[in-house]
Amino acid sequence: MAKAANKTTIVLNLILVLSLLLLISMAESRGIGALGKKGEPDCNTVVGLKSGDTCDGIAKEFNLTQEFFNAINPNVDCDALFVGQWICVDGTVN
Repeated sequence: MAKAANKTTIVLNLILVLSLLLLISMAESRGIGALGKKGEPDCNTVVGLKSGDTCDGIAKEFNLTQEFFNAINPNVDCDALFVGQWICVDGTVN
């Protein structure tokens, strides 16, 4: 009978520890799979696009390399820009 109680206690303790790790992970706004990955970019300045604007043109206008422009605008589809769309032109990538 004591062996069954020990196994139950071990399983419950394991569940408790895993639950605690999951809670901490969620509180840190990180998924378990996100450990070691780059964080989201932080944007300091945005501009609204005008007719005729392109990603290359905006990058050149604000003296940004294309690589940095893409890093601070990870969800922008340069082939589907629209007037009034907000584009980040100054920020940091963690």
